[in-house]
Amino acid sequence: MVLSFAMKKLIIALGVLVLIYLAATLIVPPYIESQRNPVKSSPPYSVSSDAQALYERLDFISDLHCDALLWGRDLTQRGSRGQVDFPRMREANVALEMFTIVSKSPAGQNMQSNSSDAFDNITPLTIAKGESPSNWFSLINRTLSQSQNLADFIQDEDGNAIFVKNKADLNKLISARKNDESVIGGMLGIEGAHALEGDIENLNRVYEAGVRMIGLTHFFDNELGGSAHGQSQAGLTEFGKSVVQKMNELGIFVDLAHCSPAIVDDVLEMTTMPVMVSHTGVRAVLDSQRNLSDLQIQKIAENGGIIGIAFFDEAVGVPELPNIIASIKHVRDLVGIEYVALGSDYDGSVAVPFDITGFPLLVEGMMNAGFSEAEIKAIMGENVKRFFLTNLR
Repeated sequence: MVLSFAMKKLIIALGVLVLIYLAATLIVPPYIESQRNPVKSSPPYSVSSDAQALYERLDFISDLHCDALLWGRDLTQRGSRGQVDFPRMREANVALEMFTIVSKSPAGQNMQSNSSDAFDNITPLTIAKGESPSNWFSLINRTLSQSQNLADFIQDEDGNAIFVKNKADLNKLISARKNDESVIGGMLGIEGAHALEGDIENLNRVYEAGVRMIGLTHFFDNELGGSAHGQSQAGLTEFGKSVVQKMNELGIFVDLAHCSPAIVDDVLEMTTMPVMVSHTGVRAVLDSQRNLSDLQIQKIAENGGIIGIAFFDEAVGVPELPNIIASIKHVRDLVGIEYVALGSDYDGSVAVPFDITGFPLLVEGMMNAGFSEAEIKAIMGENVKRFFLTNLR
């Protein structure tokens, strides 16, 4: 068969386009991530000898929110960009990280108001990463793909990482770390239940994939109700109520981060499980619609929930480190030490003051603010351990 000159030109053109696309998958995602997830102060970090000694006495360190799965990095390898990966978790002696899945994010992504119809930033990133075309325009497929990525990363660790899906897995992690602190754990959450695409059957699919926490909204309103940054400020829809009920039945924690005040109230009125706020600030430190009011903090504590304090400026203000400490202190003073934890929002398209290896800076900051060793241990991870040991099934 002899190809015509026009056909040869077409084949060459298609080949060039494929090569350009493949090159883009190697160049574009790392560039976007480096721009979206800067670290204001680069490692290594140093603290006083007393702070370092206390840090080394911490038995269980945990963080409730990290979006590292979004960017396509191999988390088993130490990265030159971003804020979290398995090697850096080990360097910081972090026992458990909640890896959260972002499936859609609106262009502009501001704290005040976002339309659910706004251009989605994640679609071009998904294409640029070279993901399967089945993920390009499907939120649930993106979600299940990121879930599988975490499972694959953990499997590649040959027993040195544990996918925590239930209380038995957590006890296995705690036991393993008594003999080998290089063993780490990962849990799986979703940032924004728009990922369910309005189909409650998808809740079963993400549960089977290992998801144990779901934030009901992200930066825009969805089928479940209003976002703190959306246009309606509505409470739970009937679909939203059915999803919360089903989450309770399955044992998936409701994450109230980014939810409208009306959704916060609706969930706390109906949930049969303690809630989480995986990454937030408090209005007493930074008065933002993104953050929790004192009344909300009190209601969450009454529910037996847990509140993760975020690390970025739009949640805590600047300078970040003293404001992180002030936010933790406010929750402690208002409702008690047992309700507060770390919720960094690492790799969540935010600039942070330090990456995960900078956790000793938090210990030093709390020591300087007069926190006791027992309180510091609680905040750095014991509260999270107790919460999951009590409430995971």
